Amino acid sequence: MRRDLLIIAGLAVVFFFPFLGGVHLFDWDEINFAESAREMIMTGDYFRPQIDFEPFWEKPPLFIWMQAVSMQLFGVSEYAARFPNAVAGLVTLLVVYSIGKKLHDRQFGWIWVMAYLGSILPHLYFRSGIIDPWFNLFIFIGIYGFINFRWQFFEPSNQQQWWNRYRFLVLGGLALGMAIMTKGPTAYLIAFLTLFSYWAIRKFKSKCYLNHFLLFSVAAAVVSLVWFGFEIALHGPWFIQEFITYQLRLLTTADSGHGGFPGYHVIVLLLGCFPASVFALPNLWGDKQSEDEVMESAPLDTCKRSDFATWMQLLFWVVLILFSLVKTKIVHYSSMAYFPLTYLAALTIWRAVRWSIKPAITGYLLPTLGVLIGLIAASVPYLGQHLDLLKPLFAHDTFALENLKANVEWELWEGWPGILLAIGSVAGWWYWKKGAIWETAQVVFFSGAVFVTFTLLFYIRNIEGISQSAAIEFYTSKATEDCYVRTVGFKSFAHLFYTNKRPVNGDVHQDDLEQLINEPQTKPVYLVAKLKDTLNPPVVPGFKELYRKNGFVFLEKQP
Repeated sequence: MRRDLLIIAGLAVVFFFPFLGGVHLFDWDEINFAESAREMIMTGDYFRPQIDFEPFWEKPPLFIWMQAVSMQLFGVSEYAARFPNAVAGLVTLLVVYSIGKKLHDRQFGWIWVMAYLGSILPHLYFRSGIIDPWFNLFIFIGIYGFINFRWQFFEPSNQQQWWNRYRFLVLGGLALGMAIMTKGPTAYLIAFLTLFSYWAIRKFKSKCYLNHFLLFSVAAAVVSLVWFGFEIALHGPWFIQEFITYQLRLLTTADSGHGGFPGYHVIVLLLGCFPASVFALPNLWGDKQSEDEVMESAPLDTCKRSDFATWMQLLFWVVLILFSLVKTKIVHYSSMAYFPLTYLAALTIWRAVRWSIKPAITGYLLPTLGVLIGLIAASVPYLGQHLDLLKPLFAHDTFALENLKANVEWELWEGWPGILLAIGSVAGWWYWKKGAIWETAQVVFFSGAVFVTFTLLFYIRNIEGISQSAAIEFYTSKATEDCYVRTVGFKSFAHLFYTNKRPVNGDVHQDDLEQLINEPQTKPVYLVAKLKDTLNPPVVPGFKELYRKNGFVFLEKQP
């Protein structure tokens, strides 16, 4: 097992850690959290998150602490902002291998690792600077701790000491508390709904279930109340009240314009988690595993496998239904489903290896979606060289049309990762039809991992160049100048991070844009706006236009 863990760690290092700083952070989420970490370091206030040197109540501080530590090690940079999630990727692969091997066998552990490493969004997020990889990992470890405790609770044991019996329950609760400290009470909501759903399908008769759930909740509360309690004691309840208000707004409104149709996350998980999604589909409901494992020699292990499959199905549906009902639609909101989805995908492959049970839907969808996604990705360089084909799609969006004028270089050969994904999917289907299931897993997930890695390497800089680099280049040019830089008409955090903004003292309040515009200042003021209409560019009294580039307009007022 030690050798396997070392190989898995090596794979994580190869796939997750290189080139993390090769492109600017993306507005909003990546820059948002990185800026809060930068301000922590600058002010020395590590207890309360800030944005623009004012209280930032949208998120608890745990992930921001991780980024702050990373920035202390590597300097304030894109690499430092993304480094914690690369570590999360390494830990995640080791965790799923260890659980898979313990629950099934060594081969299952490897299949689960490959499913996570070789699927698009699960792999991609470990190379990002968003909160969700650690948030999801803590929730999963917390729920697994509860599950493992319940299994041991029903086993005859000579270990009667309290800690030996309850350690998994307590440690799982502490991990859930860490999730709450990472992103907020949504972690507890996901765990609560999953645990309640399991209890409900057992007709609320499972022995001591309620007592165990309450103890689990207390352990989670202990961790989160360390910060929430101290915050209230030091500064009063208003910060926490604003934090809770924001969390409720995310659940009940399409916050910041992030709306979408009810099936949004179904599409995200089906396409975004390819190829794991097509293997997981047959196991998303029902539980035939017990029937398939009647030949197993260890009935207790069989029960655990069947039970864990049920838990993963419930977790998947809780996440999917919850975030389908939530009004705010953002791709990574359903990312907690990656754990059950990849497990259920591994289960399909593992059963096919052992008993040649090959669900028909997998054979249909694997080449279909693989070729579709691969060819779309492979066509991006061609479209980049022929932007006139895209312009009719943005005929009513001046800003997007101006974005397309960015000077980026596309080479047709950069589309080869998409071709590889398409070929790998077809080859995997061919192996699947021939019954070479292990070869299917290797080919499909290897091509998926390579596809994500090199698509990011070839495409992401050009995508960033089109969407935001003109603005970030301007912000960076002002990083050493004593001036004010603000955005007008759109929300952004990029100007804070890339101008290396320092606390404002004296004559201007940080958020008083009207004062910057209407009153004389002692140093230059720069405004950045988006071009909404080429015939009527934004005009701010007292400011002159410096230049415009790729949809952004840059304005200046000298002191």
